[in-house]
Formats: sequence, structure tokens, C-alpha cells
Amino acid sequence: MKPQALKSYLKLPNLIKFGSFLVLLIWFWLSLPQPIFNTPYSSLLFDRNNHLLAAQIAPDEQWRFPASDSIPYKYEQALLYFEDQYFYYHPGVNPLSIGRALAQNISANHIVSGGSTITQQLIRMSRDGKQRNLYQKLIEFVLSVRLELSFSKKEILNLYASHAPFGGNVVGLETASWRYYGRSSSKLSWGETATLAVLPNSPSLIYPGKNHEILLAKRNRLLDKLAKNDIIDSLTCELAKAEELPQKPKALPQLAPHLLTRAINDGQQGKSIQTSLDINIQESCNRIIEQHYLRLRENQIQNAAALIIDVKSGKVLAYVGNTPGADINSGHQVDLISCNRSSGSILKPFLYSLMIKESELLPHTLLADIPTQISGYAPKNFNKKHDGAVKASDALARSLNIPAVLMLQKYGVDKFRNKLRELGFTSINRSADNYGLSLILGGAEVSLWDLGSIYASLSRMLQFYTDGSSEYSSDLYFPASYKSSFAYTIQNKSFNDMMGAAPVYHTFEALNEMDRPIDGVNWSQYNSSRKIAWKTGTSFGHRDAWSVGVTPEYVVAVWVGNADGEGRPGLTGGATAAPVLFDIFKSLPTSTWFNKPYDDMLKVAVCKKSGYKASFNCSEIDSLDIAIPGERTDVCPYCKQINLDKTGQYRVNADCYRVSDMIQKSYLVLPPAMEWYYQRKNPLYQSRPPYLEACMSQGNENIDIIYPKNNTRLFIPKNFGGLLERSIFQAAHSIPGATIYWHIDNEYLGSTNDVHEKEVLAGFGKHTLTLIDDKGEVLTRRFEVVMSEK
Repeated sequence: MKPQALKSYLKLPNLIKFGSFLVLLIWFWLSLPQPIFNTPYSSLLFDRNNHLLAAQIAPDEQWRFPASDSIPYKYEQALLYFEDQYFYYHPGVNPLSIGRALAQNISANHIVSGGSTITQQLIRMSRDGKQRNLYQKLIEFVLSVRLELSFSKKEILNLYASHAPFGGNVVGLETASWRYYGRSSSKLSWGETATLAVLPNSPSLIYPGKNHEILLAKRNRLLDKLAKNDIIDSLTCELAKAEELPQKPKALPQLAPHLLTRAINDGQQGKSIQTSLDINIQESCNRIIEQHYLRLRENQIQNAAALIIDVKSGKVLAYVGNTPGADINSGHQVDLISCNRSSGSILKPFLYSLMIKESELLPHTLLADIPTQISGYAPKNFNKKHDGAVKASDALARSLNIPAVLMLQKYGVDKFRNKLRELGFTSINRSADNYGLSLILGGAEVSLWDLGSIYASLSRMLQFYTDGSSEYSSDLYFPASYKSSFAYTIQNKSFNDMMGAAPVYHTFEALNEMDRPIDGVNWSQYNSSRKIAWKTGTSFGHRDAWSVGVTPEYVVAVWVGNADGEGRPGLTGGATAAPVLFDIFKSLPTSTWFNKPYDDMLKVAVCKKSGYKASFNCSEIDSLDIAIPGERTDVCPYCKQINLDKTGQYRVNADCYRVSDMIQKSYLVLPPAMEWYYQRKNPLYQSRPPYLEACMSQGNENIDIIYPKNNTRLFIPKNFGGLLERSIFQAAHSIPGATIYWHIDNEYLGSTNDVHEKEVLAGFGKHTLTLIDDKGEVLTRRFEVVMSEK
């Protein structure tokens, strides 16, 4: 441009014109709101194959599914031929449609047609609340053109379909499809699709369930138009016309409402959440929980939850957070999979496995099961009985409390607490001193989510080790996920693991034992062709019942109880949770069993009687595959070579019998208290013969005091009459029928025979308890009585 021309152009009137044009252009470009719709959406939960599992209404009380990224072909064709046949050819406004509508309105002397395009209708919906007048109509024209410059035709159609009103509080095509037909819009027929295509035109007038004649006429006219334009054939048209119209809206599926709430709390509100759940497994699990709930509520047990995890992927297949019901007083709304509840005995398998891993136990080592007091803590077995000595694997399978407490005392509460944290029990966050030995019997709280996740991790680790190159990876330990997109990768491989393949295998083998005569339950009813490692748990006061089962393919975890913590008689893991567990496993595909991790094992000679590594004194020996750390465990302390006379009927020693005439025989010799209980449960147990009359016992080998232990401080309260209560002292003798004479501070109290229990009244201060048997063996204990001030 020449200088003179530029100078002429820069005059004020031209600058004003240019500035006005620029302002108008900027206004035009910025006129389109971002986002187009600023409305809340419903929260939706889908399974891994896009089946709707649950839905929650939007905060504004509208059923409005999140905007989709595509619409079905049928709906697109029906919508275009009903609303805007030239949609793909106009720039957002169709002058021909406007002119035709204007002529029709003038001819009819009232408004019969608006001439709006789909784009214009979309803009009008986004500006909800604006008055319908000429000024607003002009703004809609401008915004429609502007919308077409930023969005593709497909995107505009998707926005329209997602936000169009379909009557009542139903907004959007996909919402209407589920509310009126109970399925996705992609699965609708031509008749159903045509019905939904005409609904937004006047949703308040032709709301399904009323004004059916108007709705039917509009739908059929649209179907005729589709047939006329060869979108459908005449037969399809007639069949579509014969379809019934929808009635009142259907309820949306609520197959996993607690998981939907969890996902919303995880920040997924207003979104379509695709999960890893399988709708068939979820529905089956829901039915099983409901069936058992009908039985459980007769005992005023209101709540139950179940979780199914696919071991290989770590993904959740079913999530039943609670029993069905709308009564808020019964706690049906509480997601019990996420709640922390008293663990009962459910943590015992981890202690068993860790002690095998750390060379402190072999699978069948004999453990003490006798009346026990540790610093005032007196654990009791569920059946209130004692075996004297029991295999570690049997103690785990039968969930005996006393052996578990003694194991934890040996292993260390602090170490066990830290290992549980490392495994993934996030709720075990108090100090070891706070938990104490009760940690193994329900002193801690855990969630069903953590429990199922950790069992799945152990199963995954064991299979990775046996199926691969005998390596481990910490990447295999992770919480379960309900997200369909979840995937894990193996990056960090090593030759060591915090649990170990062999210890976990031994644990699962012990938990596979089905013959568990606990609480009178007939466990044999759960025998089946499939092998399942399973464990139950019951919290103090019968408040929580647990059951968890694991196979190479699945983990099933079940909790039963009352959400408010009310205990109920008979509420035990075996009686209430285990039946649910096995019904769920029966509904799942048949599973396999774990391969033996031979590379993490070695063959060792093991004493058949004691379960320890065999010593020279063991007469019966097995060669067993045990975890490699088991090589460092102690040899059998119980099998002893006993010197007998030449008849084999009496014990002798060198002080009273010629050595050359002695014969030797191996016996299982348990400590007196263990032996006393053990021989009553094991009729084949062969105790040592008595000493020959001329021979004397060497040391205190036959008597043991069960209670009180040496140097114990006893708190003895007063009764209502102000007198001191009496205490029950207990002793054991390895020889059945032996007599024990009781003394306190040299005062004779009396004698006992066979059952050695004595009611004792001791005053304040320090005392000495002395026991003497009929063979002259003597045992003493010191204790102190601390009286109540009341």
C-alpha cells in the first residue's frame, strides 16, 4: 500500500470501523460458552463388558448419563429424518427450514413449526432458562454458526443426544434407553429407537405412560418416513409399528451399589466407570448373599459381604458390600468390604508361614496346647479343651488359640506386626505394645479388602515362582483393583521373598485340610473335588465372622455380622461365613491346585512323632520336602532313649541296675503338663514305664505345675461378703493315677489323684507352693498374692 493510501485508510472513521469489526469478531469467537453444558452427571458403574451394574442420580436430581462419544446408527438416522434431514449440509442454521416454518406459522396464524436445526436446538438446551423471543433467537443463530466452526457434525450429534430431554428427570439418549427399555441404546430395535427420536420434540406432552396416541402417531410417521427413504424396508417398518410403547421408567440396575459409592469417594463422581467386575459372577454372588441373609436374619444377623478376586490379574470379579435392604437401621448401606473389623483368628496363617520362613517351625512340629497364662493373659481355645501337644499344621487348620499365642510369643509381637504392615494390612497401625499377644486372636482390625488382596498376592507369588525361573518379585504384592484398565508389570526380580514359596505352599496345604471338628460344625459337608485353602475367624463376643479361601485362580473373602457391632450367639466363621464361601466357590469355574515349589524345598529326615528334624533317638522317620530354612530348625527334643530292665517293663538306671542287662527303647517324652493332656486325646500314646522299685527318678521329670507359674503375682479380689475369693491351682503328672500331695508354706492342703486341681485360699504376701508325688518327686513354685483394696 502506498504511503498516501495508508494515511487515508488510517483516518478515524476507518479505524472505528476496523475496531468495531475486530471487537465483533472477538465477541463472535468468544461467544460460545466453555464447556457447552455445565451440568452435573449421574455416576455409572459398568462391568468389564460394558454391562451397567449400578447408577447414582446426578446432584441436581436428574438422571443424566455422562456424554457419549458416539451414537448408534439407528438413532442417528431416526433423529435426522425427524428433526433435521439436511443436518450435514447446513452451517448450523438452515434458511430454507426457517422460511418454510415462517410460511406455515403465518398460514396457521399461530406457531406450528420453529424451523430449528439440531445445532440450534442444542444451543437452546445449553442456554436453559432463556426467554423464547426474537432477540434470543438471533443469539441462537449466531451461536449455532459459531458451534459448527469448533465441533464436527458427529460431535454435535453426540452432544445433542446426551443432553436432550426425554421426559420427567430423564436426560440424554443413553439414560432414556435404560430408563424406558432397560438396556443400552445400541441394542434397541427400530421401533424403540424411533420412539426415543421423537421424544425430545415435546417431552412434557408425550411422556411415556400417558398421551400414548400422540406418541404412537409421531413414532409411526417417522417409521413411514424412514421406509420411504429406504432406511428400513417395509417389513421392518410394519414390525416396528407393532411394537408396544414404553410405560413408566424402569429402575436402573443396582447390582454393585457399594462399589459405586466407593468409586465416587475415589473421585469418580459424574463419570462412567468401567470396572473389572463380571456381571454374571456379580449377580451369582448377590443371589448367594441374599439367600444366606434370609437364613441369618432369623438370628438377627443383618449384614454380610463378599469379595471375589482374580488372582492372576489382581482384579475384582465381584463386590458385594452388604446384604440387600433399605432399612438404614440395619446398616445395609454400609460398605463392609472397606470397613475395619476385629480380625479374630484370620491372621494365624501368616504367623505360621513366617515362622516356617524364619527357621522357627516345620509344618508338623508339635506345639504345646495346655492351660496357659502369660503375664496375666490367659488365652482359651474356642472349644475350651486342650490337646496337650498338637501338630502345627493341625493347630492352624483347627484354629487353636493357645498354640497360636505361644507361637507369637516366640516369634515376637513387634516383628509380626511389622510383617503384617509390609504385607499390606493398612489398618494395623498401632504399636506392638498396644496389641500385645491378642494381636493373633482378634486384637487388631482388618478389612475384607486388605485380606482378599493379600491372599491373592501370596497365591500370585507362589505361582510366579513355580511357573517361572524360581524367582520372586515384589511387584506381585499389591492391593486388588476394581478398575478394568489396571495392569501390573514385573520389573524387580530377586531370589528372596518376605514370605517364600515353600512356606506359603505349606500354609495352603494346611488350610486345605477339611476335617475340622470345631464348634460342632460338620466340616465334611464342604468336601468337594476341588482343593481350596481356607480359613475362618471369629472375633471376641461373636461380633465378626470371617472366612477366606484361595486357589490358583480365585480368592473369595466373606464377612458376616452386624454393622453396628452387635454380637449374636452362633455367629462364628465356621457356622455363618464358611457356608457362604463354599457356595460362592461352587458357582465359580472349577479351579486347580498349586504346584509344589521344589526349588524352594529340600528333603530332610523328619521325626514322625514330633514333626521336628529327626535325631538319633527318633525311631520313626519320614523323608519330607520342607522349606529350605527348615534345615536350620532344632532336632527333635522329645524322642529319648529310655533304659529298661531286661523284661522291658520298668525303667532303670546305672545306680540300680547292671548296664549289660539293660535294653534301650525310644519313647516320645513330652513335658508332664503336655503329656497329661496328650495321652487323654491319644489312646495309642505309649508313656514310659514306671521305675523299677529299687530305682529312683532322677530330677523332676514327672510333675509340672500349670498354674501358677513361678514368681507370678496373683490378684485375688474379695467377694460380696468381703472375704477373699479362692483360686484354682493346676498341676499335671505324666503317670496316670499318680497321687500328688499339695503344700503351701509347709502347710498340707490335701492330695489329688489323676485330675490335679486344688482350690486354694492364700493370704496377702509371698508364698511357696510345694508338690510331692507318691514316688517322692518334689516340685516347688513361688508366687505372690495382691489383694483388692475394695
